[in-house]
Amino acid sequence: MHINEFDYFLPPELIAQYPSEKRDHSRLMVLDRSSGTIEHKRFHHILDYLNPGDCLVLNNSKVIPARLLGIKEKTGAKVEFLLIKRKGENIWETMVKPGKKIKPGDRVCFSKDPLLIAEVLDFSEDGTRIVEFCYQGEFSEILYRIGRMPLPPYIQRESQKIDKDRYQTVYCREEGSVAAPTAGLHFTEELLGKAKEKGIKIAHVTLHVGIGTFRPVKCENIEDHKMHFEEYEIDEENRDIINETKIDGGRIIAVGTTSTRTLESAALSQGLIKAGWGSTGIFIYPGYKFQVIDSLITNFHLPKSTLLMLVSAFYNQEKILEAYDEAVKEEYRFFSYGDAMLIL
Repeated sequence: MHINEFDYFLPPELIAQYPSEKRDHSRLMVLDRSSGTIEHKRFHHILDYLNPGDCLVLNNSKVIPARLLGIKEKTGAKVEFLLIKRKGENIWETMVKPGKKIKPGDRVCFSKDPLLIAEVLDFSEDGTRIVEFCYQGEFSEILYRIGRMPLPPYIQRESQKIDKDRYQTVYCREEGSVAAPTAGLHFTEELLGKAKEKGIKIAHVTLHVGIGTFRPVKCENIEDHKMHFEEYEIDEENRDIINETKIDGGRIIAVGTTSTRTLESAALSQGLIKAGWGSTGIFIYPGYKFQVIDSLITNFHLPKSTLLMLVSAFYNQEKILEAYDEAVKEEYRFFSYGDAMLIL
């Protein structure tokens, strides 16, 4: 399939720069695959479409303040690091700006009190750097003191105090993501409590969102695109909740594309999944046969993105683009801090 088949027109003013005033008051577009209908609701109406015995699957990964601003030790030039993945105790894969000026052997100072210095060890295949950090104290404590939330590039402002709370889900637990699993940003503790009262099951999986979520598809033929690998984990307790839902005839409602990729990567047969840790580079695009999920909650995604391709695979490419056109017409808010979609 050609990349241009996943393009659409989006006025820049519809890209959300801030979250909605209340998490569950964002708008919700409801797509019914069986009837082809579209409804316009608010996110707190979502329980009207879920039944007792269904299961919401949430990605409980927590975003780390992975953006570090420093100074090159030799020249004093400003340098920006984005932590991508821990490779060892003090070793990280990072993105660096400006990348051309940072080479192996260079040292960058981010903080003197507490001390945090990085030495560049090597290049990675895709242009990222492997760096080793030297510090005094606990790395995570230093990171939370001086690091900034890694807002995506289409949010054209510096991170602010509000982002430390709102660029996390209310149920995040496991540190490791450099981008939020944004479909979950709409849930509140109260809404999840009401879901449980209705008899809807809640299951948690973990997939640490990597830098691949920001990277565009550059191949004209999308089948030539290579996904970045991301680590995921499903424990036995949550595996059992999901599998029992399937066996009992309930629906698996994946909250976000990250939960979707986790479940589909862990699929066995007959819609069941296995527990354990894994690393997935699964690329889901039209033609893919879903094995686990029955419904999907997701945000509105960038044109020509792998996430839009996944959503198109779950429903129908033409129908999804029609829904996006209507979202533009109705002035929905797009991307990470934007509105949501429920595909039944």
